[in-house]
Amino acid sequence: MKTIQAGTYNVHFQQKAYKFLSNLVEDNNYSSVFILLDENTLEHCYPKFISNFATEKRIEVIEIESGEINKNIDTCIGVWNAITELGGDRKSLLITLGGGVITDLGGFVASCFKRGIDFVNIPTTLLSMVDASVGGKTGVDLGVLKNQIGLFANPKMVIVDSDYLTTVTEREIKSGTAEIIKYGLTYDTDLFNEIKNNKKLEISNLIQRSIEIKNEVVLQDPKEQNLRKILNFGHTLGHAIESFYLESEDKENLTHGEAIAIGMVCESFMSYKLLGFPAEKVNEIKEVILSIYKRTHLLKEDFSDIMELLKHDKKNINGQVNFVLLNDYEDYKIDCKVPEKLILESMEFYNE
Repeated sequence: MKTIQAGTYNVHFQQKAYKFLSNLVEDNNYSSVFILLDENTLEHCYPKFISNFATEKRIEVIEIESGEINKNIDTCIGVWNAITELGGDRKSLLITLGGGVITDLGGFVASCFKRGIDFVNIPTTLLSMVDASVGGKTGVDLGVLKNQIGLFANPKMVIVDSDYLTTVTEREIKSGTAEIIKYGLTYDTDLFNEIKNNKKLEISNLIQRSIEIKNEVVLQDPKEQNLRKILNFGHTLGHAIESFYLESEDKENLTHGEAIAIGMVCESFMSYKLLGFPAEKVNEIKEVILSIYKRTHLLKEDFSDIMELLKHDKKNINGQVNFVLLNDYEDYKIDCKVPEKLILESMEFYNE
Protein backbone atom coordinates (compact mmCIF):
# COMPACT_ATOMS: atom_id res chain seq x y z
CA MET A 1 0.00 0.00 0.00
CA LYS A 2 1.34 3.41 -1.01
CA THR A 3 1.44 6.38 1.33
CA ILE A 4 -1.39 8.85 0.68
CA GLN A 5 -0.65 12.58 0.85
CA ALA A 6 -3.64 14.16 2.58
CA GLY A 7 -2.94 17.88 2.51
CA THR A 8 -0.91 18.68 5.63
CA TYR A 9 -0.36 15.06 6.71
CA ASN A 10 0.34 11.59 5.34
CA VAL A 11 -1.56 8.34 5.69
CA HIS A 12 0.98 5.53 6.10
CA PHE A 13 0.17 1.82 5.87
CA GLN A 14 1.13 -1.40 7.61
CA GLN A 15 4.43 -2.16 9.34
CA LYS A 16 6.58 0.53 7.74
CA ALA A 17 4.27 3.20 9.18
CA TYR A 18 5.67 2.85 12.70
CA LYS A 19 9.10 3.99 11.56
CA PHE A 20 7.51 7.21 10.27
CA LEU A 21 5.86 7.68 13.66
CA SER A 22 9.13 7.22 15.55
CA ASN A 23 10.79 9.74 13.22
CA LEU A 24 7.95 12.21 13.77
CA VAL A 25 8.36 12.02 17.54
CA GLU A 26 12.12 12.51 17.39
CA ASP A 27 12.05 15.26 14.75
CA ASN A 28 9.51 17.31 16.71
CA ASN A 29 11.18 16.72 20.06
CA TYR A 30 7.90 16.19 21.89
CA SER A 31 8.11 16.56 25.65
CA SER A 32 5.83 13.57 26.27
CA VAL A 33 3.57 11.16 24.42
CA PHE A 34 0.04 10.35 25.55
CA ILE A 35 -1.84 7.35 24.16
CA LEU A 36 -5.64 7.50 24.31
CA LEU A 37 -7.41 4.14 24.18
CA ASP A 38 -10.29 2.18 25.69
CA GLU A 39 -10.37 -1.12 27.57
CA ASN A 40 -10.65 -3.10 24.32
CA THR A 41 -7.73 -1.50 22.50
CA LEU A 42 -5.66 -1.56 25.69
CA GLU A 43 -6.01 -5.33 25.79
CA HIS A 44 -5.98 -6.24 22.10
CA CYS A 45 -4.12 -3.46 20.22
CA TYR A 46 -1.75 -1.71 22.62
CA PRO A 47 0.70 -4.65 22.89
CA LYS A 48 1.18 -4.72 19.11
CA PHE A 49 1.46 -0.94 18.93
CA ILE A 50 3.99 -0.51 21.72
CA SER A 51 6.20 -3.33 20.39
CA ASN A 52 6.49 -1.40 17.10
CA PHE A 53 6.87 2.11 18.50
CA ALA A 54 10.50 2.95 19.19
CA THR A 55 11.01 6.10 21.25
CA GLU A 56 12.94 7.37 24.25
CA LYS A 57 10.14 9.79 25.17
CA ARG A 58 7.98 9.45 28.25
CA ILE A 59 4.80 7.54 27.39
CA GLU A 60 1.57 7.82 29.38
CA VAL A 61 -1.55 5.74 28.69
CA ILE A 62 -5.01 7.26 29.21
CA GLU A 63 -7.93 4.85 29.15
CA ILE A 64 -11.59 5.79 28.65
CA GLU A 65 -14.66 3.57 28.55
CA SER A 66 -15.63 2.26 25.11
CA GLY A 67 -18.89 3.01 23.33
CA GLU A 68 -20.72 5.88 21.63
CA ILE A 69 -22.47 6.66 24.92
CA ASN A 70 -19.12 7.90 26.27
CA LYS A 71 -18.37 10.20 23.33
CA ASN A 72 -19.21 13.37 25.22
CA ILE A 73 -17.80 16.47 26.91
CA ASP A 74 -17.64 14.77 30.32
CA THR A 75 -15.21 12.20 28.91
CA CYS A 76 -13.17 15.02 27.33
CA ILE A 77 -12.92 16.76 30.70
CA GLY A 78 -11.64 13.53 32.22
CA VAL A 79 -8.96 13.23 29.53
CA TRP A 80 -7.96 16.92 29.82
CA ASN A 81 -7.60 16.49 33.58
CA ALA A 82 -5.53 13.35 33.10
CA ILE A 83 -3.17 15.04 30.64
CA THR A 84 -2.81 18.00 33.01
CA GLU A 85 -2.12 15.81 36.06
CA LEU A 86 0.45 13.83 34.06
CA GLY A 87 2.35 16.97 33.17
CA GLY A 88 1.19 17.53 29.60
CA ASP A 89 2.21 20.77 27.90
CA ARG A 90 2.05 22.42 24.50
CA LYS A 91 4.85 20.19 23.22
CA SER A 92 3.02 16.97 24.08
CA LEU A 93 1.72 14.54 21.47
CA LEU A 94 -1.56 12.61 21.73
CA ILE A 95 -1.85 9.30 19.86
CA THR A 96 -5.36 7.91 19.43
CA LEU A 97 -5.47 4.12 19.30
CA GLY A 98 -8.99 2.88 18.66
CA GLY A 99 -12.19 3.14 16.67
CA GLY A 100 -14.31 6.11 15.65
CA VAL A 101 -15.15 7.21 19.20
CA ILE A 102 -11.48 7.34 20.22
CA THR A 103 -10.46 9.03 16.97
CA ASP A 104 -13.20 11.68 16.99
CA LEU A 105 -12.94 12.44 20.69
CA GLY A 106 -9.14 12.26 20.82
CA GLY A 107 -8.69 14.68 17.95
CA PHE A 108 -11.08 17.11 19.65
CA VAL A 109 -9.31 16.78 23.00
CA ALA A 110 -5.90 17.43 21.41
CA SER A 111 -7.17 20.38 19.35
CA CYS A 112 -8.53 22.15 22.45
CA PHE A 113 -5.89 21.35 25.08
CA LYS A 114 -3.76 24.48 25.60
CA ARG A 115 -5.31 25.73 22.31
CA GLY A 116 -4.02 22.73 20.43
CA ILE A 117 -1.40 20.01 20.66
CA ASP A 118 -0.35 17.61 17.90
CA PHE A 119 -2.12 14.29 17.52
CA VAL A 120 -1.71 11.10 15.47
CA ASN A 121 -4.56 8.76 14.57
CA ILE A 122 -4.09 4.99 14.61
CA PRO A 123 -7.51 3.53 13.73
CA THR A 124 -8.18 -0.04 14.83
CA THR A 125 -11.64 -0.65 13.33
CA LEU A 126 -12.69 -0.68 9.68
CA LEU A 127 -15.02 2.28 10.26
CA SER A 128 -12.26 4.43 11.68
CA MET A 129 -9.78 3.33 9.01
CA VAL A 130 -11.93 4.28 6.02
CA ASP A 131 -13.75 7.24 7.54
CA ALA A 132 -13.21 8.71 11.01
CA SER A 133 -9.40 8.88 11.09
CA VAL A 134 -9.00 10.90 7.88
CA GLY A 135 -10.56 14.15 6.74
CA GLY A 136 -9.92 16.40 9.73
CA LYS A 137 -13.29 16.18 11.51
CA THR A 138 -13.13 15.91 15.28
CA GLY A 139 -15.91 16.11 17.84
CA VAL A 140 -18.27 14.63 20.37
CA ASP A 141 -21.99 14.10 20.80
CA LEU A 142 -24.36 16.39 22.71
CA GLY A 143 -26.62 13.99 24.54
CA VAL A 144 -27.74 11.58 21.82
CA LEU A 145 -27.26 14.17 19.05
CA LYS A 146 -24.35 13.06 16.89
CA ASN A 147 -21.19 15.17 16.54
CA GLN A 148 -22.79 18.45 17.60
CA ILE A 149 -19.62 19.78 19.29
CA GLY A 150 -16.36 19.75 17.37
CA LEU A 151 -14.00 21.41 14.95
CA PHE A 152 -11.90 20.74 11.88
CA ALA A 153 -8.32 19.80 12.79
CA ASN A 154 -5.83 17.64 10.93
CA PRO A 155 -3.62 15.04 12.61
CA LYS A 156 0.12 15.07 12.08
CA MET A 157 -0.10 11.54 10.65
CA VAL A 158 -2.48 8.60 10.24
CA ILE A 159 -1.31 4.98 10.50
CA VAL A 160 -3.54 2.34 8.92
CA ASP A 161 -2.51 -1.17 9.91
CA SER A 162 -5.10 -3.72 8.82
CA ASP A 163 -3.66 -6.29 11.26
CA TYR A 164 -5.74 -4.58 13.95
CA LEU A 165 -8.89 -5.81 12.20
CA THR A 166 -8.20 -9.29 13.58
CA THR A 167 -9.15 -7.88 17.01
CA VAL A 168 -12.68 -6.73 16.10
CA THR A 169 -15.96 -8.60 15.66
CA GLU A 170 -17.68 -9.38 12.37
CA ARG A 171 -20.37 -6.89 13.40
CA GLU A 172 -17.74 -4.13 13.56
CA ILE A 173 -16.39 -5.12 10.13
CA LYS A 174 -19.92 -4.82 8.76
CA SER A 175 -20.29 -1.43 10.42
CA GLY A 176 -17.28 -0.10 8.53
CA THR A 177 -18.46 -1.72 5.30
CA ALA A 178 -21.41 0.69 5.22
CA GLU A 179 -19.01 3.59 4.64
CA ILE A 180 -17.36 1.71 1.77
CA ILE A 181 -20.80 1.12 0.22
CA LYS A 182 -21.41 4.87 0.53
CA TYR A 183 -18.20 5.62 -1.38
CA GLY A 184 -19.25 3.08 -4.01
CA LEU A 185 -22.70 4.57 -4.59
CA THR A 186 -21.63 8.21 -4.70
CA TYR A 187 -18.11 8.13 -6.15
CA ASP A 188 -16.79 4.81 -7.47
CA THR A 189 -19.25 2.07 -8.42
CA ASP A 190 -16.43 -0.49 -8.57
CA LEU A 191 -16.38 -0.50 -4.76
CA PHE A 192 -20.12 -1.22 -4.57
CA ASN A 193 -19.78 -3.99 -7.14
CA GLU A 194 -16.88 -5.51 -5.19
CA ILE A 195 -19.07 -5.73 -2.10
CA LYS A 196 -22.11 -6.92 -4.05
CA ASN A 197 -20.10 -9.79 -5.51
CA ASN A 198 -18.11 -10.52 -2.35
CA LYS A 199 -20.55 -11.66 0.32
CA LYS A 200 -17.70 -12.88 2.56
CA LEU A 201 -16.67 -9.24 2.98
CA GLU A 202 -12.97 -9.70 2.37
CA ILE A 203 -12.50 -5.96 2.44
CA SER A 204 -8.83 -5.38 3.25
CA ASN A 205 -8.16 -4.68 -0.44
CA LEU A 206 -10.84 -1.96 -0.41
CA ILE A 207 -9.38 0.08 2.44
CA GLN A 208 -6.82 2.06 0.47
CA ARG A 209 -9.28 2.97 -2.32
CA SER A 210 -11.83 4.11 0.26
CA ILE A 211 -9.27 6.38 1.93
CA GLU A 212 -8.19 7.72 -1.47
CA ILE A 213 -11.78 8.66 -2.26
CA LYS A 214 -12.34 10.45 1.03
CA ASN A 215 -9.01 12.25 0.62
CA GLU A 216 -9.82 13.34 -2.95
CA VAL A 217 -13.13 14.76 -1.79
CA VAL A 218 -11.77 16.48 1.32
CA LEU A 219 -8.84 18.09 -0.53
CA GLN A 220 -11.35 19.76 -2.86
CA ASP A 221 -13.75 20.78 -0.08
CA PRO A 222 -12.20 20.61 3.40
CA LYS A 223 -14.99 22.47 5.27
CA GLU A 224 -17.98 20.74 3.62
CA GLN A 225 -19.27 23.66 1.57
CA ASN A 226 -20.10 21.61 -1.51
CA LEU A 227 -18.55 18.33 -2.74
CA ARG A 228 -17.78 16.92 0.71
CA LYS A 229 -21.51 16.81 1.40
CA ILE A 230 -21.67 13.62 -0.72
CA LEU A 231 -19.98 11.83 2.20
CA ASN A 232 -23.25 12.38 4.10
CA PHE A 233 -25.26 10.06 1.83
CA GLY A 234 -27.29 7.80 4.11
CA HIS A 235 -26.16 9.76 7.16
CA THR A 236 -28.92 12.36 7.45
CA LEU A 237 -31.69 9.91 8.29
CA GLY A 238 -29.16 7.30 9.45
CA HIS A 239 -27.82 9.53 12.24
CA ALA A 240 -31.37 10.20 13.48
CA ILE A 241 -32.07 6.46 13.58
CA GLU A 242 -28.75 5.80 15.34
CA SER A 243 -29.53 8.49 17.94
CA PHE A 244 -33.04 7.14 18.49
CA TYR A 245 -31.76 3.64 19.25
CA LEU A 246 -29.00 5.08 21.43
CA GLU A 247 -31.52 6.84 23.71
CA SER A 248 -34.12 4.05 23.72
CA GLU A 249 -33.88 2.04 26.93
CA ASP A 250 -35.90 -0.88 25.56
CA LYS A 251 -33.98 -1.27 22.27
CA GLU A 252 -30.52 -2.61 21.48
CA ASN A 253 -28.17 0.06 20.17
CA LEU A 254 -27.32 -0.01 16.48
CA THR A 255 -23.76 0.34 15.28
CA HIS A 256 -23.03 3.43 13.21
CA GLY A 257 -22.83 1.33 10.05
CA GLU A 258 -26.11 -0.49 10.72
CA ALA A 259 -27.92 2.84 11.05
CA ILE A 260 -26.22 4.31 7.97
CA ALA A 261 -27.15 1.20 5.96
CA ILE A 262 -30.82 1.82 6.80
CA GLY A 263 -30.33 5.46 5.88
CA MET A 264 -28.89 4.53 2.47
CA VAL A 265 -31.88 2.32 1.64
CA CYS A 266 -34.30 5.08 2.68
CA GLU A 267 -32.41 7.85 0.88
CA SER A 268 -32.16 5.71 -2.27
CA PHE A 269 -35.96 5.44 -2.18
CA MET A 270 -36.25 9.23 -1.76
CA SER A 271 -33.91 9.58 -4.77
CA TYR A 272 -36.23 7.37 -6.82
CA LYS A 273 -39.27 9.42 -5.87
CA LEU A 274 -37.74 12.88 -6.25
CA LEU A 275 -34.96 12.55 -8.84
CA GLY A 276 -35.92 9.51 -10.92
CA PHE A 277 -33.12 7.31 -9.59
CA PRO A 278 -33.82 3.95 -11.29
CA ALA A 279 -36.15 1.69 -9.33
CA GLU A 280 -34.08 -1.40 -10.12
CA LYS A 281 -31.04 0.24 -8.52
CA VAL A 282 -33.03 1.11 -5.39
CA ASN A 283 -33.96 -2.55 -5.13
CA GLU A 284 -30.36 -3.61 -5.80
CA ILE A 285 -29.09 -1.38 -2.97
CA LYS A 286 -31.75 -2.73 -0.62
CA GLU A 287 -30.96 -6.34 -1.56
CA VAL A 288 -27.21 -5.92 -1.05
CA ILE A 289 -27.65 -4.15 2.29
CA LEU A 290 -30.14 -6.70 3.62
CA SER A 291 -27.76 -9.49 2.59
CA ILE A 292 -25.14 -7.97 4.92
CA TYR A 293 -27.16 -6.43 7.76
CA LYS A 294 -29.94 -8.02 9.75
CA ARG A 295 -33.15 -6.10 9.12
CA THR A 296 -34.06 -3.75 11.97
CA HIS A 297 -37.81 -3.30 11.94
CA LEU A 298 -38.59 0.40 12.39
CA LEU A 299 -41.80 0.62 14.40
CA LYS A 300 -44.36 3.05 13.03
CA GLU A 301 -44.95 4.49 16.51
CA ASP A 302 -41.24 5.43 16.60
CA PHE A 303 -41.30 7.41 13.36
CA SER A 304 -42.27 10.70 15.07
CA ASP A 305 -39.35 10.45 17.52
CA ILE A 306 -36.93 9.75 14.65
CA MET A 307 -38.33 12.75 12.76
CA GLU A 308 -37.83 14.95 15.83
CA LEU A 309 -34.17 13.91 16.04
CA LEU A 310 -33.80 14.58 12.31
CA LYS A 311 -34.60 18.25 12.98
CA HIS A 312 -31.40 18.52 15.05
CA ASP A 313 -29.07 17.22 12.30
CA LYS A 314 -25.97 19.41 12.28
CA LYS A 315 -26.23 19.88 8.50
CA ASN A 316 -29.61 21.62 8.75
CA ILE A 317 -29.84 25.28 7.70
CA ASN A 318 -32.69 27.57 8.76
CA GLY A 319 -34.51 24.60 10.20
CA GLN A 320 -34.51 22.83 6.83
CA VAL A 321 -33.28 19.23 6.65
CA ASN A 322 -30.83 18.74 3.77
CA PHE A 323 -30.27 15.39 2.08
CA VAL A 324 -27.74 14.10 -0.43
CA LEU A 325 -29.66 12.09 -3.04
CA LEU A 326 -28.72 10.14 -6.17
CA ASN A 327 -29.63 10.79 -9.80
CA ASP A 328 -27.70 7.60 -10.55
CA TYR A 329 -24.64 5.77 -9.28
CA GLU A 330 -21.77 8.29 -9.09
CA ASP A 331 -24.27 11.07 -9.92
CA TYR A 332 -25.56 12.93 -6.89
CA LYS A 333 -27.49 16.04 -5.91
CA ILE A 334 -26.71 17.89 -2.68
CA ASP A 335 -28.96 20.03 -0.46
CA CYS A 336 -32.18 18.25 -1.42
CA LYS A 337 -35.34 19.22 0.44
CA VAL A 338 -37.50 16.16 1.12
CA PRO A 339 -41.17 16.36 2.23
CA GLU A 340 -41.84 14.80 5.61
CA LYS A 341 -44.40 12.48 4.07
CA LEU A 342 -41.74 11.02 1.75
CA ILE A 343 -39.27 10.52 4.62
CA LEU A 344 -41.93 8.49 6.46
CA GLU A 345 -42.70 6.57 3.26
CA SER A 346 -39.00 5.73 2.84
CA MET A 347 -38.90 4.11 6.29
CA GLU A 348 -41.98 2.06 5.40
CA PHE A 349 -40.19 1.00 2.17
CA TYR A 350 -37.21 -0.18 4.22
CA ASN A 351 -39.54 -2.26 6.40
CA GLU A 352 -41.24 -3.95 3.44
